[in-house]
Amino acid sequence: MIRLRRVGPDTFRAVLDTVLEIYTDAMRPPSDQLAGRMAIMRNHAAYPDFACVLAEDPQGPGIAGFAYGFHGGPGQWWHDVVRGGLQDRAGPVVADEWFGDALEIAEIHVRPEYQGKGVGRRMIHALCEGRPERTAVLSTHDAPTAARHLYRDVGFADLMTRFVFPGGYEEYVIAGVRLPLPGPAPFPKD
Repeated sequence: MIRLRRVGPDTFRAVLDTVLEIYTDAMRPPSDQLAGRMAIMRNHAAYPDFACVLAEDPQGPGIAGFAYGFHGGPGQWWHDVVRGGLQDRAGPVVADEWFGDALEIAEIHVRPEYQGKGVGRRMIHALCEGRPERTAVLSTHDAPTAARHLYRDVGFADLMTRFVFPGGYEEYVIAGVRLPLPGPAPFPKD
């Protein structure tokens, strides 16, 4: 049975090799991007109010999934780029409503053999539970993926579609939800 454990920056950094392995299994990125992804994750752990949820299977590989986020703010690359994009499209009032006090969910990944079993949903609820921020925001591929379906089902709404990050070419959806999340968590946290 999967158990969820909330951890802080030090524990997250201690399991970063495993986290990167899960990210790689779930996302299948080009190998030349892994060192950069590890550096980004390590840097995220230093952001304000960082929190991580680990999904652990004591009968299996140990860590089966992870989700983490932090309080977004000016000077953080993703925050500045996405808030600026939303401001350009919808104006400063809308951008401030969604990004003025937001939990920015940076990563949610589950080992492939655990996908489709409610692990990601439980991690999202656990990560958002008790957060003081007004909203939670994230980005995901602008395609009909299982992740996008999950986020919509949890309550996230599209704030921007067809968003391309600087230097990139893939289209993303920027999604947000007001906190606390609507509805109860689907399973006990163990």
